Amino acid sequence: MAAAAVTVVAALVAVLQLTGDRPEEPAATRVVQPGAPGQAGRTLSPAEQAELASPSAHTAADTQFMQRMIAHHAQALEMTALVPDRAASREVSLLARRIETSQRDEIAQMQRWLTERGEQVPGPHAHHAGHDAAMPGMLTPEQLSQLGRARGAEFDRLFLDLMIRHHNGALTMVEQLYAAGGGLEPASDRFAREVNADQAIEIRSMRELLAKLSG
Repeated sequence: MAAAAVTVVAALVAVLQLTGDRPEEPAATRVVQPGAPGQAGRTLSPAEQAELASPSAHTAADTQFMQRMIAHHAQALEMTALVPDRAASREVSLLARRIETSQRDEIAQMQRWLTERGEQVPGPHAHHAGHDAAMPGMLTPEQLSQLGRARGAEFDRLFLDLMIRHHNGALTMVEQLYAAGGGLEPASDRFAREVNADQAIEIRSMRELLAKLSG
């Protein structure tokens, strides 16, 4: 039996030598860049993979996204702060409180993310530094003043209309993050997708409420 086994092995070796067959080389590592929510991802080329320090390293796009989104959320808090003295609808007041709670929590998460990675944390009034035009959905000073002057039912409708635009701007910023090559780091990817999901849900709620209040 042993001799027969040796003969079979020798024959197999001979066949491999004659045919030139060799064990297959390990497949190249496949790295997929996540797409924006609802969109397909993209396989990175070997050259693009080489530019990554590690699969979990954050990028400049991640940092910019967090810094800008802090400013974006800060303006939403300015808007919700106007609600208690101006809103007529209880539903608008409840919605504003939910937005305020969630966006305060998210600001704390983003500040922690930046601090842990040694990146600059923007101050509470960074969005007043003249860069609002670079952030989709940001209200102009004139729009904020108009909202501040409104009262009652007029305020409710204007608040919902402007906050819907503001939330849509945040969704655009998530798309821009992935288009710029960000979101490879698991933490930034998870946070961006949570922002996208939460604000999309709130947009639907606000549209329904706006339709109801508009009669």
